[in-house]
Amino acid sequence: MGETQPVRAAWANARCAYSLAPEGGLPWLRLYAATMADLHSSSTHSAASQPDPAPQLEAKVLTVSDGVVHGAREDRSGVALVAAVTAAGFSVVDHQVTADGIENVAASLRSMCDEFSGLVISTGGTGFTHRDLTPEGTKLVIDREAPGLAEAMRLVNPLGRLSRGIAGTAGDAIVVNTPGSTKGCVECFEAIADVLPHAVRLLAGTPTDH
Repeated sequence: MGETQPVRAAWANARCAYSLAPEGGLPWLRLYAATMADLHSSSTHSAASQPDPAPQLEAKVLTVSDGVVHGAREDRSGVALVAAVTAAGFSVVDHQVTADGIENVAASLRSMCDEFSGLVISTGGTGFTHRDLTPEGTKLVIDREAPGLAEAMRLVNPLGRLSRGIAGTAGDAIVVNTPGSTKGCVECFEAIADVLPHAVRLLAGTPTDH
């Protein structure tokens, strides 16, 4: 999917702030709001001059974290993922938080995928601790796996080999697991962001050039 100049500029600003922000600070909250505002402003300004644009693809973000649910930690990775997905051209229509655990993850994903056409992307629960059960919950929901997406994400950096995240389809939705770290979830999404729009359209039966 082609990017507009405002989208490229907003994402460049986001990446710059991300590289300078300390892991424990709050810059991502400001970045989240700023990126959303930039994209909304640019889309409003250009709407009148662009004839009949293609419908914007939609996405939903799920944060899987006991700590966030119990208020013990901030949802930095969820906020960062919403900003990254938005900057890539998707309209984020939902952002939910659920506790770790197979049934918690499965229930949240089922609800988010129900009668939805687009991307459903999670952050958290893909590692090796006993509560990292996002892949197991995801397997209860998806119809088919998409191993190429998961493999591409694992190639982002050496630590990617420790991710057990999977990807697949559930009805007309593409479901993707990313790690719970702020840097890791954004990097993994970026690794597949270029092919996701095409995949979503194929799944929905929308005519493409493919």
